[in-house]
Amino acid sequence: MGLIHHLFKTARANLRHWWRHPAQALAVPGHEEDMWVPIVSLDERHRPKILAHLLELNREDRFLRFGYAATDEQIERYVQGMDFKRDHIYAIFNVALRIEALAHLSIERQAQGEPRAEFGVSVRHKVRGMGLGKRLFERAMVHARHENVSIFYIHALSENVPMLAIAKHHGAVLERDGGETQAHLRLPAPDLESELEDWMVDQYGRINYSVKEQVKQFVDTVAQVQEIRDGVRKGRHQSAS
Repeated sequence: MGLIHHLFKTARANLRHWWRHPAQALAVPGHEEDMWVPIVSLDERHRPKILAHLLELNREDRFLRFGYAATDEQIERYVQGMDFKRDHIYAIFNVALRIEALAHLSIERQAQGEPRAEFGVSVRHKVRGMGLGKRLFERAMVHARHENVSIFYIHALSENVPMLAIAKHHGAVLERDGGETQAHLRLPAPDLESELEDWMVDQYGRINYSVKEQVKQFVDTVAQVQEIRDGVRKGRHQSAS
């Protein structure tokens, strides 16, 4: 209960801060090492937001994410094919509930052999360099351990230097084959610390998302009221003239 209380206090503090400083309400979480970046585990209801995020990627970003310049139709099929019961989709939102960075953790379990997980990530061009891809990578690793995954790997273009650098920083072995590189690392078995971390970051993401929904509803309501006031004021002005 103490941890939950702390998380709610943090969420309320954020809400009060955004209320007093509305210009910062659309900001992306910072990238300081000691800051908790809220990461949300997505489900079926988020499918439209996932699609909107991926469709917004330019040709270069689509190439880095999928290994080819995916068309809108291919992206739509990819999103429709997401299995939220089997895989895990994570996102970092701004307060406007727009996805800034998205990760897909695909877990493969075979009758024989060790469980494997593949990681893919996309980050909006405007928020590159803020460490969001790194945070999503670490979040996915924690949950992969929770799922008893032994091998964690990334299949990426060799030119995707930032993603490969993140993998190498966490101890991955890189195997290059022409224009493509596969990074893989072996994960330790889950322990109490990793299980607690998986639960904590999940709860923090859920609470933070709930607060952002409240902020967005408040901002939208204020905008609607202001629009009505402007309309009434304009009508009075036209009547007077």
